[in-house]
Amino acid sequence: MRALCWFGKHDLRFQDVPDPSILNPHDAIIRVSLTAIGGSDLALYQGKNPTMEAGDILGHEFMGEVVEVGPEVAHLEVGDRVVVPAPIACGRCHHCQHDAFALCDNSNPNAWMAERVFGHSPAGIFGYSHLFGGYAGGQAEYVRVPFADVGPIKVPEHLSDEKVLFLSDLFPTGYQAVDVANMAPGSTVAIWGCGPVGLFAIKSAFMLGAERVFAIDNVPDRLAMARHQAGAEVLNFADDPIVDALKEMTGGRGPQVCIDAAGMEGHHKGSTNIFERARLTLGMESRTHDALLEAILACAKGGTLVLPGIAGEDAENLPLSAAFSKGLTLKMGPTHVQRYLKPLLARIEKEEIDPGFVITHRLPLVEGPEAYQMLHDKEEGCIKVVMRP
Repeated sequence: MRALCWFGKHDLRFQDVPDPSILNPHDAIIRVSLTAIGGSDLALYQGKNPTMEAGDILGHEFMGEVVEVGPEVAHLEVGDRVVVPAPIACGRCHHCQHDAFALCDNSNPNAWMAERVFGHSPAGIFGYSHLFGGYAGGQAEYVRVPFADVGPIKVPEHLSDEKVLFLSDLFPTGYQAVDVANMAPGSTVAIWGCGPVGLFAIKSAFMLGAERVFAIDNVPDRLAMARHQAGAEVLNFADDPIVDALKEMTGGRGPQVCIDAAGMEGHHKGSTNIFERARLTLGMESRTHDALLEAILACAKGGTLVLPGIAGEDAENLPLSAAFSKGLTLKMGPTHVQRYLKPLLARIEKEEIDPGFVITHRLPLVEGPEAYQMLHDKEEGCIKVVMRP
């Protein structure tokens, strides 16, 4: 088969690789029909994860048709059309039994590596480095899916691939960001980052009862989509002092829920932080996560701050004393995608949302290297790329 493989920073190749095969009786093989490039995939493309190896197959957002199942797979059959969650979960450990699938104890074969970095190991993830299991990803013609009875969800034939693909990660990630905030109806919500996760968080906030949602970014195309497709009130951090603007727009209280969906892109150019100005003056790299800094300062007293994305590196100079003094609740962590599959599929079937609204580019998988570069450079209004093998 052919797959999109990582060979180094900004070096991806579409090439022949061995076909996947059943390695465990609980495995299934999926013929991929549609896959996408995620924001965290870009971190691999930028060489920010040291546990990638030459030839690794990328991709954790994918769906397709079941073409083979292991002898112990009970709930899938050849021919089923499924969406596959990004995190891999066994379904039997303590965390899986409590719907915390992204914390599965048994799906990361390289748990020893993650334990050295994090203290404990999270779940394995498709196509997301050897730190998270070294699994082949779904930017390929075929992919092996472990624990096939736990993850994949069958999807109705009348729903197009583009409507259901993002159940694999994006839609649950944006939804969980709001869900864990335990937001009261009529609340105000501010979301930093108008990439796909931020856009789904905006949509989810309205679905869960927010009265007003403020979206913060500096990319005109993303701000336009946040305003016109998702219904947010938008702020450009290049033009507006965000903390002051949010206070003014909320009568001085600040938003009750603040969500940092900027992830690794949370560093603003031209930071106004005094520590950052000193670092930049000395020619040092920025370490302050500006979006998170602003979220802490802007959030209402007693509010909730949520981090649904991957920060990538430890941030410095965060005002934890401010978070403490204001009594903020901090929620963070990877998405328990399996928890949300059925309720979010039901919302799609009821036409409460068409997740395909975030797609800006459709390309064949063979053009994957060019697609990554286009998304990296934010060229041609690129926000979300889907690819067909």
